[in-house]
Amino acid sequence: MTDSAIIALAAAIAIAVSTIFPALGQGKTAKAAMESIARQPDAAKDIRSALIISMALMEALTIYGLLIAFILTSKI
Repeated sequence: MTDSAIIALAAAIAIAVSTIFPALGQGKTAKAAMESIARQPDAAKDIRSALIISMALMEALTIYGLLIAFILTSKI
């Protein structure tokens, strides 16, 4: 394999890993938040704000992976 092919493969893996795992984490987080709101509707506002913050942090991981992929593809 050439160097360009290896870099392209590394970029694809970076995007795949940085997208799959935060997506799974976001799904589990949303499920837990919905169950918590169903159990205690009075605490919905606090749960929702914590959910939004945690989702934003997980989405930042995906953006870092995309940034790494862009850096890698610029080397081709």
